[in-house]
Amino acid sequence: MAYRVTLIPGDGTGPEIVTATRRVLEATGVQFEWDIQEAGADVMDQFGTPLPDVVLDSIRANKVALKGPITTPVGTGFRSVNVAIRKALDLFANLRPAWTMQGIPVCHQNVDLVVVRENTEGLYAGIEHDVIPDQAAESIRIITRKGSERIVRFAFDYARDNGRHKVTAVHKANILKATDGLYLKVAREVAQHYPDIEFNDRIVDNMCMQLTQRPGEYDVLVCPNLFGDILSDLCSGLVGGLGVVPGANFGQEIAVFEPVHGSAPKYTGQNKVNPTATILSGVLMLRHLGEMQAAQRVQDAVATVIRQGKSVTYDLKPAREDPTAVGTQEMADAIIQAMT
Repeated sequence: MAYRVTLIPGDGTGPEIVTATRRVLEATGVQFEWDIQEAGADVMDQFGTPLPDVVLDSIRANKVALKGPITTPVGTGFRSVNVAIRKALDLFANLRPAWTMQGIPVCHQNVDLVVVRENTEGLYAGIEHDVIPDQAAESIRIITRKGSERIVRFAFDYARDNGRHKVTAVHKANILKATDGLYLKVAREVAQHYPDIEFNDRIVDNMCMQLTQRPGEYDVLVCPNLFGDILSDLCSGLVGGLGVVPGANFGQEIAVFEPVHGSAPKYTGQNKVNPTATILSGVLMLRHLGEMQAAQRVQDAVATVIRQGKSVTYDLKPAREDPTAVGTQEMADAIIQAMT
């Protein structure tokens, strides 16, 4: 049986790392029927939008998508395609695992964290406007009982299904008493239905400090949208950066897997960027499809290649100018070889 999967190469260096990922996934022997759809800055002239309706229709039909990075203009320009996909498909849960791998210099060993981020509300609801043009602007933060309950339940269910033992709700309820107060109240209510999973909560600024000091004390972190965005990058930094951590977005029936780093347009076409985050996002996709053995083979092969440190891209070398660094496709070749 072939899995029909929407494949969105993205823009910038996205097509290169998606090609590398596709080759690795196909090397597992799992059969895929790729439904290739274009989105991002490169399709603006053709469609007048970075997210054509046909892309969303494809994801709705296939229920599973693998997506490369897409450029988001800063300050002006079109809205984030990533955010638009999550909103349009109600992908309410963002999953960001972060674990240490031998061969990557880090401050803390044996970090193994999962950030579960609410994906559709909070400040990212996008309700903002000028109050006084060029002088003052206002953004509205939306927190609902429904949104809070389903993201906290997702975190507890993930913990239970994956042998995790603790869920920590991250908030700022000491200051944001109405919004985060509601979120924390709901989190505590939901926790009572999971007596087998330890529960605690942390104020977000304190959480940041504790993660840099004692990350081993934490397991699954469940967060409102903005805090989850920030903390997931912090956790990525603990294990080597955005280039080595995967990402996934889940709704009731649809899942979209993607790296969370940028599209690095300055490196477009140079066969230079690290494909690890996208390949590991493919591992998450394999697990979602129930292909557990294939997923583990890829994950183990990635770990082997990084641990050996020979066939890795420049950012995974001790010195970035190391002439022995390989390209995107060559690193994929090494991962494929390590699977045999």
